[in-house]
Amino acid sequence: MPKKELNRRAFFQQSAAAGAVASVVASGASATPLPKLGSNETLRIGFVGPGGRGFRGHVQPLAAFQEQGVNIELAAVCDVYSEYQDRAANYIREKTGKMPEKYLDYLEMYEKADLDAVCIGTPDHWHGKQIVDAFDSGLDVYCEKPMTKTVEEALQVVETWKKTGKVMQVGVQSTSLPVLKTVNRMLRDGYIGKVLMYQTEFFRNSSIGQWRSYRLEEKMNPSTINWEKWLGVEEGLADDVPFDRTIFRQWRRFWPFGAGLYTDLFVHRTTFMLKATGLRYPGRVVGSGGIFLEYDGRDVPDVATVAADFNEGVQGLVTATMCNAGTPIRQLIRGHHGSFVFGNGEGFTGFDFVPESRRVIGEEVAPKRIEVEPTIENTTVAHFANWLEAIDAGDQQMCNNPPDLGAAAIVVVNLGARSYREGKVFHFDPENLKVTEGDSSWAAKWEKMSMESAKPYHIPGWKAGDSGSTLEEPEFMKYGGPWVGGEPPG
Repeated sequence: MPKKELNRRAFFQQSAAAGAVASVVASGASATPLPKLGSNETLRIGFVGPGGRGFRGHVQPLAAFQEQGVNIELAAVCDVYSEYQDRAANYIREKTGKMPEKYLDYLEMYEKADLDAVCIGTPDHWHGKQIVDAFDSGLDVYCEKPMTKTVEEALQVVETWKKTGKVMQVGVQSTSLPVLKTVNRMLRDGYIGKVLMYQTEFFRNSSIGQWRSYRLEEKMNPSTINWEKWLGVEEGLADDVPFDRTIFRQWRRFWPFGAGLYTDLFVHRTTFMLKATGLRYPGRVVGSGGIFLEYDGRDVPDVATVAADFNEGVQGLVTATMCNAGTPIRQLIRGHHGSFVFGNGEGFTGFDFVPESRRVIGEEVAPKRIEVEPTIENTTVAHFANWLEAIDAGDQQMCNNPPDLGAAAIVVVNLGARSYREGKVFHFDPENLKVTEGDSSWAAKWEKMSMESAKPYHIPGWKAGDSGSTLEEPEFMKYGGPWVGGEPPG
């Protein structure tokens, strides 16, 4: 049996160090418990794209884990830019005492480095292929958000993930916040009644334009960067265009490689809300926006909104401006009997319950602040610990952001981006996993339910029956209805 299969379920030392509460962030800025797992087998991890986020958010925290006694080995690095490759390898040697193997081709690394798992931090257009290839090579996967660039790739990842039984975590770190389990439980218990809507945001600003803070350097050139490999020309991932430092370093500004705020930022907030509500694939998506200020050669908008309607009778709204940050909307979940209000950002330790009035609820209910323990001081570290624990347990659904959740977020944000670009509304069939262009059927479905006085649909796992989900029938409504043959109804 291959070593990676033997190591799948057990790779941590049984030691006091492995269970200690200690700081594992390179900066030393926060304290988070180390993973509490298993036996004395060593988990060998490789890195694809350990450049920006792949270095700070993958290599550094995992090197700290290894330093503090977690029985993992940072065994190999792969990058098409020699500077990034050397920086990651030298850092690992400095922190762990052992130089990892270095590769230019990730497939060669998968084949030859005797790995058990891989962390992927490449540009968006590479994610889908590198994930599927990792699964097919018998590797567990941690991949930065967005999980993939397209809906089709996302669905392929989920299919392969299920088929191979491998463990995968998508890098939306807020999904490791304990607050989400509390919110979901309270929603299912009917605390705010029928769930109707979530709204979320990402407002930030820049004097130079979004993603142009990534510095261009003279040493970035065709002699240090394998440009054709970065593009993915041979793999059909991008057209062969002339070398351009701007594209290489600031690729999020350009459609062939990413989708700007839709996939860099919206995917964060959308995934959080999907996890909180238990919702997954939308039924209908529309996007809007434009490049209203940042005329710097970018393709992607600086102002955008996506509205996603779900078959459970919930609407999701995510909106942003990349050129005004001072007045963001509040992030919240609305129900018939009240709302859960989170505030802004992602570092939530609790939330506020804001009730509806007595006129609606039938009784006086006081607002309430709900705090959730434990507090997570560094979600990146907690997210990696969760991934390693899931590998140790061999449990695909133990990850806080598995591929089925990652794919649902991709459907929302990607169809929103397509809607903006193509001027179309899109429908998604969650049973057959098909995208179609919008028509009148969505509105007709809800109108039919109204005519039939149907009961409302609910979020997955709803346990509250009709609580917060029914309307009173005023006495005067007995006078309503069509007159037949000149006679009043009834």
